[in-house]
Amino acid sequence: MCQLLGMNCNVPTDICFSFEGFCARGGKTDEHRDGWGIAFFEGLGCRTFIDVKPSIASPIAELIKNYPIHSTNVIAHIRKATQGEIKLENCHPFRRELWGKYWVFAHNGNLENFSPAAGDFYQPVGDTDSEKAFCLILNTLRETFPQGKPSLEQLYQVLKTITNSIACQGIFNYLLSDGEHFFAHCSTKLSYIIRQYPFAAAHLIDEDISVDFQVLARPGDQVAIIATTPLTDNEVWTTINSGELLVFQEGAAILS
Repeated sequence: MCQLLGMNCNVPTDICFSFEGFCARGGKTDEHRDGWGIAFFEGLGCRTFIDVKPSIASPIAELIKNYPIHSTNVIAHIRKATQGEIKLENCHPFRRELWGKYWVFAHNGNLENFSPAAGDFYQPVGDTDSEKAFCLILNTLRETFPQGKPSLEQLYQVLKTITNSIACQGIFNYLLSDGEHFFAHCSTKLSYIIRQYPFAAAHLIDEDISVDFQVLARPGDQVAIIATTPLTDNEVWTTINSGELLVFQEGAAILS
């Protein structure tokens, strides 16, 4: 199945170090060769890059590894196709507008025989189960809260309900963000780490690369990294429980 990577932090931060290790899983240290993508929230804007080439062989991925785009919310995905052909329209993350904000979604798993009824507003462009699930989530939120974005508590309850319903159809690990809140749902496999003061050095599992965050970060910085499996071998990662939906904001887990 696919691989997920997310970042949520309290100050704009680049994801170059984490993406370096993550990118290797797209054909070098793992078998996910069916495309990849990444989205960066920057203010109200959202910069998205997708490619059908394996991330290990993609010139666009090489750009991202060396171009320090600073963002407070990032979602990345490396694809191993289970449903849908290897085409650009089937590459994650997917992006749509809701309540005047961009929403970005990426999924790891397989929803067998998943055929939700067509929604009134959001329709999938490609033919993946993942994009169908994203459209169902957004249609449900739009219909439930037609006046605009509700409180986080109200939003969480509805999102949790629709997530549980979809998860009954198969494996449904996902990352979702509107640039303000960052949602992470674990069906089978998802972990996170929160880096904060006092910072230390980290070493990637998939590449022989280390970085000393004590040199790069400031005392008040806080960064949450979420990944399908841990990216470093000298840090303690927290495993998200199956069925758990976490909310991250400003680099901290604030709701579950």
